[in-house]
Amino acid sequence: MDDLYREIIIDRYKNPVFRGSVDPHDIAFEDDNPLCGDHIRIELSVDENGIVKEAAFDGHGCAISQASADLLIESIIGKNIDEVKQISKDDLLEMLGVELGPVRLKCALLALKVLKAGVYGLGEATDDLVE
Repeated sequence: MDDLYREIIIDRYKNPVFRGSVDPHDIAFEDDNPLCGDHIRIELSVDENGIVKEAAFDGHGCAISQASADLLIESIIGKNIDEVKQISKDDLLEMLGVELGPVRLKCALLALKVLKAGVYGLGEATDDLVE
């Protein structure tokens, strides 16, 4: 089963579905993983009912960080911001479907950290957002 998920990660890294930008956007946030240099920016367009209508990410980094961002963006389109706020690190790791060591875990969770900082309207992203 891990091989199937590894193929999905490589495919999402090489052919991301949700890479780009949202213009105009209502929410935007970006951050880096200083340990490895990964960078993610997420932009969302939200309607008057708080539903994510459009979302995209941009950035650079390893296959795990970029695939994680693509899968996360796919999972939030059509959801209410309150539902987006409830996404946990376990939810994201389940989307990835592979076991990750501590270093790769930071890569995988960068997109969630950026997303949460954006939807909570924070000036800075912190690791405690992804608990």
